[in-house]
Amino acid sequence: MSEDRSWEGNWVVRLYERVRERGYDSLTAFAEARPTASLVALAEELGPDDVAGVQVFRGLVAEAERSRRVTRLVRGQLVRELSEQLPNGWPAVLDDANRFDVAHALARWGTFTPETHQERVEQAKAALRASPPPPGWRPLGPDDELLLTLLPDKEV
Repeated sequence: MSEDRSWEGNWVVRLYERVRERGYDSLTAFAEARPTASLVALAEELGPDDVAGVQVFRGLVAEAERSRRVTRLVRGQLVRELSEQLPNGWPAVLDDANRFDVAHALARWGTFTPETHQERVEQAKAALRASPPPPGWRPLGPDDELLLTLLPDKEV
C-alpha cells in the first residue's frame, strides 16, 4: 500500500474534482447516493490513496451548513454508523455480545456531530437507550421515520 497523501496539495479541490468526475454536483449528492456507506468507504471510492474520511466529513458539514441542512447530515451520519456497527439492524436484546457494537456506533456518531448539534444528539442517544428501537431496525437513510422523530429538522 502506498503512503497516505490525503493532506498533500489542495485536498478540497481534489475532493470536488473526484465528485464531479463521478457525475455529482455536490459531495452531499455523492454521499446521499450511498447512504449506508461509511465515511472511509466514501473516501476510498473517491481516492484510495489521497482522500480521507475526515475530509469527506468536513466537506459534508460545510455543504450542510451552507444549505442549512445540518440536522439531516447528522441523521445521515447515524445511518452510516449503525450500518457499519449493526449490519443486521438493532439487536433484539442488548447483551454482552452486542452492547459494545451499539455503544461504539453511538459514540462514533457523537464524534462526527458538529458542535451545534451535540446537545440534540446526546438527547437522541439517551432516547435510544431508554426506549430502544424495534429489533432489526436498520435505517437506510436520513429520512427514516424514527430518525425524524429523534432529530426533527430545526435549522436555525
